[in-house]
Amino acid sequence: MRRWLGPFAAMLACAAGTHAATLHFAPAVIMDRAMAALAQRGVELHAFTSPQRVTPQAQTVVRSSPDLYYALCRYDLGDPAMRLDLTMGAWPDYQSLSFFDAQTDNFATLRGTGETTSIRLLPPGSAPQDGAIVSPTTKGVILIRRLAPDAARFAAAAEAGKGDACRLSPVSG
Repeated sequence: MRRWLGPFAAMLACAAGTHAATLHFAPAVIMDRAMAALAQRGVELHAFTSPQRVTPQAQTVVRSSPDLYYALCRYDLGDPAMRLDLTMGAWPDYQSLSFFDAQTDNFATLRGTGETTSIRLLPPGSAPQDGAIVSPTTKGVILIRRLAPDAARFAAAAEAGKGDACRLSPVSG
């Protein structure tokens, strides 16, 4: 029995190390692949991309809610002299603005108020400011969701989406 104790302890140490490495590295790998897939689908860098209505044919991996309009903006704040100025257009029903970092973490979500909402996203390490959120990583994705359960509401949400903006600008400006 004692001769199995050493190999068993080594196996447990390897399993624990593999588990810890997976938990540490998997989110960055997942987000890196997601960012590449979004770029391939035409989701622009520093601009909201209007979506198509969700159907089973349009979803390859995860099926999003067919009752929601989604607009995506990829961002890269690798230049600390730049910031992202965001605007979420007015929408009378449910809407939210969600921020996801390079580790897949949702680090901020703002609920729409029915009026146009503006906010700044600052690069990592920036001093906090009123009306601004500091991103924990240089890259990430911003998502606007609007309740649009049918084709008519989806078309109206797309029209409201014309008021959405995701623009890179100098921090001092």
